[in-house]
Amino acid sequence: MAVFVMGDLDLAVRGRTYREPEGSHSLVVRGTDLDSALQHLASRADCNALAVVGLPDTAPDMSSLAGRRLLLVDGDNQRLREFAESAIRAGIEVEWIRSARPPYERLASALLPVGAVILAAGSSSRMPGSQKLLLEFDGKPMVRHAMESASEGGCHQVVVVYAADDVRDAVDGGAELVYNPKASTGMASSLQVGLRAMRDEIAAAVVLLGDQPLVGSRTIAALMRAWRREGSRPAVAVAQAHGEWAPPVVLARELWSELFALKGDAGARQVLQGHPELLDVVPAPGRPDDIDTPEDYAKIVRLFPRRKPRQRA
Repeated sequence: MAVFVMGDLDLAVRGRTYREPEGSHSLVVRGTDLDSALQHLASRADCNALAVVGLPDTAPDMSSLAGRRLLLVDGDNQRLREFAESAIRAGIEVEWIRSARPPYERLASALLPVGAVILAAGSSSRMPGSQKLLLEFDGKPMVRHAMESASEGGCHQVVVVYAADDVRDAVDGGAELVYNPKASTGMASSLQVGLRAMRDEIAAAVVLLGDQPLVGSRTIAALMRAWRREGSRPAVAVAQAHGEWAPPVVLARELWSELFALKGDAGARQVLQGHPELLDVVPAPGRPDDIDTPEDYAKIVRLFPRRKPRQRA
């Protein structure tokens, strides 16, 4: 997804262009160029979002933005409120930031929204007698750790792909649920079901495994920051020793067509393997250990026992 920068703003995000792009894009302008931006929006149905940095004194007619996203940035709280109220009356999805300077991270997040696909439809074949995603870690089922990491890490949409009813029940309204009736065919079908559930404005998806309880929100946030930087590759994953990588992995929408062609137990690794030009690996906090066997689970619980609540005197 391109980010069309109209004017002299210096915004170093992936997909930045100073020429009117073809296809789906977002637009960022200074308030002095707002009228030109609204003309662009009126003529381009494929412009999904507008960010305005530094608002003019009065709000113009913004009806051309109805059904699209609007981000307002200004240091004047009263002006922000007036513009936001005008936008809401016009049926516009609006977010506002009180800041005298363009906040890079918030702008990048709004212009390049990332969703999360949590793969939780496996059969736990190496964990006899239990559904491993329901095993408790730090007082909650493992699958909920993945959900919370994605949400707290800044993902705009969180989808859990499941097959078993008890996993569905454990999600308990904490994320969107997508059932995979073909889960027994392997990971590829779950990945594809999750990607198809992403909303149209989602520019990339971070794929998490439901059995990685030590992957926290800081890991997700670090991956998304790296992916949104100008010059980053279509995929970004957690760096491991000897040049290897591990999930979670952020996958730009431009890669999804190749993922939809996978079969069986294949995943993103099969698409990225042998194509270093597609992948950045970055150091990130947390540990990507996945829990496959009773020994794996016992090791994690032993190394990271449940924190005891503090007792008040």
